[in-house]
Amino acid sequence: MPTGTDAEVTEVLSRGDLRPLGRIAESSNHAVLCEVVLGERTVLAVHKPARLERHLWDYPPGTLTGRERAAYLLCSAGGFGVVPATVLRDDGPWGPGSVQAWVGDPAEPPELVVDVVRVDAVPAGWLAVVEGDSPYGHRVLVAHSGEPAVRTTAVFDALLNNSDRKGGHLVRDGDAVRGFDHGVSLGVEPKLRTVLWGWAGRPLPDSDLERVERVRGELDRRGGPLGELEELLDREEREALRRRADRLLAARRHPRPRAGWPSIPWPAM
Repeated sequence: MPTGTDAEVTEVLSRGDLRPLGRIAESSNHAVLCEVVLGERTVLAVHKPARLERHLWDYPPGTLTGRERAAYLLCSAGGFGVVPATVLRDDGPWGPGSVQAWVGDPAEPPELVVDVVRVDAVPAGWLAVVEGDSPYGHRVLVAHSGEPAVRTTAVFDALLNNSDRKGGHLVRDGDAVRGFDHGVSLGVEPKLRTVLWGWAGRPLPDSDLERVERVRGELDRRGGPLGELEELLDREEREALRRRADRLLAARRHPRPRAGWPSIPWPAM
C-alpha cells in the first residue's frame, strides 16, 4: 500500500493532480494507471472512468465505479482491511470515475494468495476449491491460502455479494491481503461468485462476525460513515445488503455455493 495513513492517502487521491501513465492491459473497463500528485506526495492509483464501463445485463449502466467506492466504505466501516483507499472524482481525464490506491510495485509481479497448482503440489495450509486438467495433461487445483486475512476477505465478499472474485483480484501486501475490482457487487439477487470456497459451510470466526456486526450497526445510523451509500446504491440494494448481513449473523457460517448460479468466475484467475 502507499505510505501514510488511509486518511492521508485518501486526501491525495481526492485532491491531487491526476496524471495518466497508461492503460492497464486486459482491463475490461479501460482502467488506467495514474500518478496522483499533491504537493510533495505522489500516490500510484487505478482510475476507472464511468463512461468507459462496459454495459452488463445485471447492473445498471454507469454504476460500477460507485460500487467500487461503496465497497471501500463498507470495508472501512467493518475494519475488514481488504479494499485500498478509493474515492470518486468528477475531474478525471475522461470525466467522472473512481480512483483507487495501487497496491505494490507495478514493475514487479504481485504475490498472489490464490493459484492453480498440481494436485501433488498444494502449498501447506492451502485449501482446494476445484479440480481440473491443465493443457499439458496434469491434474490441477484452484487453491487458496488458508490464512486469516484471506478468510476475512471471503466473509467480506459474502457481505458484498461479490460476483467476480477472481484469484488475480487478491494480492499480498505485507501481512495483509488486499482485493480490488468490486464493481460487480452489491446487487439485489444472490450471485456470490468467488474462488474462496475453501471454508464453505464452516463456522465464521468471531473476529469476522464482529466486523459484520459493525457494518450492520452503521447501516442503520443516519449521518454515519455509510451515509454516502444512499447516493451510491438504490433502496433495494441497500435493503439487500442489510439482509445479507442479518443472514450471516444468524447463520454464523460461511455460505455454500447456490444452485442455479455459477459459483466460480471465469476465468478463475
